[in-house]
Order: sequence, then structure tokens, then C-alpha cells
Amino acid sequence: MEYGVILFLFVFWLLLSVKVLNEYERGVVFRLGKLLTEPKGPGLVVVAFPIDRMVRVSLRTVVLDVPPQDVITRDNVSVKVNAVVYFRVIHPTKAVVDVENYLYATSQEAQTTLRSILGQAHLDELLSERERLAGILQQVIDEHTDPWGIKVTQVAVKGVDLPHEMQRAMAKQAESEREKRAKIIHASGELEASQQLTQAAEALQSQPVSLHLRYLQTLTEIAAEKNSTIIFPVPIDWLKAFFADRPGAPRETDRR
Repeated sequence: MEYGVILFLFVFWLLLSVKVLNEYERGVVFRLGKLLTEPKGPGLVVVAFPIDRMVRVSLRTVVLDVPPQDVITRDNVSVKVNAVVYFRVIHPTKAVVDVENYLYATSQEAQTTLRSILGQAHLDELLSERERLAGILQQVIDEHTDPWGIKVTQVAVKGVDLPHEMQRAMAKQAESEREKRAKIIHASGELEASQQLTQAAEALQSQPVSLHLRYLQTLTEIAAEKNSTIIFPVPIDWLKAFFADRPGAPRETDRR
């Protein structure tokens, strides 16, 4: 009878002492309040009940959503910025012993660093250089959470909410920039066209026959449209041959 009671108590103690830890879990064990050197797991571990107490720590990457923060940029623009922080526990012992709640501590550290770092940047940098600012955030947060056994792997700035007045001002600025580029492109086209026309005029002037050929080509193109009436300007120089032989026409010597 006594052996049966002892066996029952042993089995009951064994059931309370045997723990199963998943591959991504580690167990930080305290024996009579004192920390054991190495965490246990994964797999089947024995935690001596009631003198041992085990704290489970997950080693998987945690995705922390940083709530929107009010940030005043370096050029005194008030914006709301939210971000996402990816981190994981690499030292389970430090995550349990050196900080009370590493999730809450990392969240507060991320919010504080977000306001501090982004407040030192201009609005244009905040909108166009998110990757560089995210790298700075990741480095700073990782340095502050390293004593807790936390490794920050990535920080991403999700969105930047601008005031409506600033959005309208930026829209006007973008519209003005587009109009400026359009005028510059139009002016460049006019300049290039004038240069091409100048070269064409010089080529026609060097070979007068080419102007007659161009005249005939234009007549051919107009006639292809089956027009009943064609009005085409005739250069005055072409009429000099008709007026030169008429009586009373001014001669070259008279003009001199």
C-alpha cells in the first residue's frame, strides 16, 4: 500500500515536472529564485516541481505596429507618422531577467525613437528618403534594446499623414513644376525648329532650283486632294523676267 502511494506521488510529480517546448521556444528556469545558467529546450524538459519555475520565451520574429506619432519636422511641419518594427529574442535569459516586459519596453523605445529621429529631418527627406531614415531608426532601436537580448532586424515607415493645407500647397507646387517643365520643353522645341528652318533656308538659297522643285511638289500634294480652286502665292522674283522686257520698264542702269 505504501509503495502504491509513493508510486502515485512520483507519477503525479513527474507529470507536473515534465514540460514540452516547441522548436521556437526556450525555457528560462529559476530554481528557488535563482537563475539557471542555460535556458532549456526545445523538446522534452524536466522542471523540478515545486522548486523550479519556468518562463517560456518565443524566439520567433515579432511584428510590432507602432501607433501614429505626432512629429514636428525640422522645418516646423506637423505630421503623423506610423511604422512597423520587426525584432526577435536572441538571448532568452536577458529578455526575462534584464527587463520586466520586453514587448512593452521595445514598443515604447520604438515610439520614442521614431519621434526623436524623424523630428530631425526635413519634410522632403521624410517623404523621399524613407529607406535611409528607416535604417537609422533600426540602428538606434537595436542599440537600445541590445542589453535586453533583443535584435531589431527591420524598421519600415508605413505612412506619413500631412495636414490638408500642406497637401494643397504641395499640389500647387507640383502643378507649377509641371507647367514650368512644359514651357521649357515648348521653348526648346521652338528653338530647335527655328534652327532647322534656318538651315533649310540656307540650303534653298544656295540652290535656287530646289525652291522651284519644292513649289512643284507642293502643287502635286494639293492637287491630290481634288480641289477645284488652288490659290498659291508666287514669289515676286519670278515676275521680274516678264516686266524686264516691257517698254518703260526700269532698267538696271536707270535704277543706278
